Amino acid sequence: MGSPGIDFPGLGVGLVILRDRKILLYKRVKPPEAGHWSIVGGKVDHMEPAEEAARREAEEESGLTIGPITLLSHTEVISATDRQHWISLLYIADDFAGNPSLTEPDKLSDFGWFTRSDLPQPLSAFAQAAISHLTPEQFP
Repeated sequence: MGSPGIDFPGLGVGLVILRDRKILLYKRVKPPEAGHWSIVGGKVDHMEPAEEAARREAEEESGLTIGPITLLSHTEVISATDRQHWISLLYIADDFAGNPSLTEPDKLSDFGWFTRSDLPQPLSAFAQAAISHLTPEQFP
């Protein structure tokens, strides 16, 4: 059958989480883009609506309880280095409860809230795509 993103294009989701005009980013441990800072997210399971996948992945990775989310955009990432190909739907949320934590240290090694002027490097292609769709009012 194969693996999504590796043997055939995978369908992923990402969630931009904003608080006080800052974005929540996590540092990835595993490919694609290991060592890069990214938004939370992951793959869509078979028969799982993409919006539910975005909420599930965000809650699993951050420990937050996510409220309503809105579709922001989409992106396609083809990583020659990792030999992975993902098409991802990007969502946005600013209504959530709790404080973020490292709930999956095998996948994510660090996190923080960042302004546009102090974004950590390197940024993942998913994070770059998501940030490019944020308005100055959302993320100055």
